[in-house]
Amino acid sequence: MRVSFLVYGVLYVVIEMVGHQLALVGWPQLTPLDVASAVADAGLTVAVGVAVLVALDVGGRRWRGSVQAWREEQARRAEEFWAQPPLDVPSWRPAPLALPAGPSAAPPPADYAAPSAARPFPEEPGRLL
Repeated sequence: MRVSFLVYGVLYVVIEMVGHQLALVGWPQLTPLDVASAVADAGLTVAVGVAVLVALDVGGRRWRGSVQAWREEQARRAEEFWAQPPLDVPSWRPAPLALPAGPSAAPPPADYAAPSAARPFPEEPGRLL
């Protein structure tokens, strides 16, 4: 059904083109050569349009095929990359030195200091300078 609509559309465009060219010439001065020229011009236009559509279709199929081949190649390369074993790289740094033995754990220091006998905390508010 789509093909019949397409054929009807192309036929309609050809008839409109021929009618337009014949109207430009004028009906009283119309000769068989003018009719043949109008039909040839319309046929050429349709042929060029069909050629462009076919070229786009063929180009799209080729492009789609090349993109698919490129994606398959990328997938193959990715599989090869991840299939390789990891590289063993020796370190260029020397081995760390052993830490010396330290003293045993002492109790932590107090967080505050007790007031000394020489200078007690003030009992009353005031200036501390």
